[in-house]
Amino acid sequence: MTRPTFEESVDFIDIEIAKRKNLWTLSSIQWMDYDDVAQIIRIHIYDKWHLYDPTKPLGPWLNKVIAHQIKNIVRNIYGNYSRPCLKCCASEGDNLCKIYDIQCADCPLFLTWEKNKKQAYEVKMPLPIETFLNEQSMGYHDEQNIDAAAKIIHSKMEELLKPSEWNIYKMLFVDHLPEDEIARKMGYRSNETNRKPGYKQLRNIRKAIIDKVKKALKNNEIDIL
Repeated sequence: MTRPTFEESVDFIDIEIAKRKNLWTLSSIQWMDYDDVAQIIRIHIYDKWHLYDPTKPLGPWLNKVIAHQIKNIVRNIYGNYSRPCLKCCASEGDNLCKIYDIQCADCPLFLTWEKNKKQAYEVKMPLPIETFLNEQSMGYHDEQNIDAAAKIIHSKMEELLKPSEWNIYKMLFVDHLPEDEIARKMGYRSNETNRKPGYKQLRNIRKAIIDKVKKALKNNEIDIL
């Protein structure tokens, strides 16, 4: 089957783009309205037109391209201003943190964001970027490499922690295993009813580990900035 030209399909493309206007909820930014977004998407579809398989319906293919492109626009324009907690493995949601209890400037990454990006975030964001991303089931990317910073922290903690502590640290913060599985692997037990096995042991070891992480960060023993 011969692929229709972009020009022959442009009216249908415009209809499909207009159908998905509701995906662009960041509408209060005056310097980028939906017409600008639609034009960016239209150009992107033109550039990708050779990838369309004419043996399949055009609508679903356009839907995927449009949704992905809106995601990319949001990420590229807005995502870089969001706090690093959104991609940090220590984040627990609701502004909570496994290391600092709450997401705050005690964390060097948060402190850097607060000094350099928070003001721009508050100026540019018509709504919290995490709300938008959650609504659209989109990923998040920040120009600061949070994954690389986490690897540096993990490497340093392997040096500082006792072998038993490192084993639990790795299961908690690297492998992200549930506590009941960690307790089973460590052979922990509990004699209390309605308590998970090993909850006291894990609680105490977690606290000791977190105290060491905080101390290392505070003393600048870990260079992650």
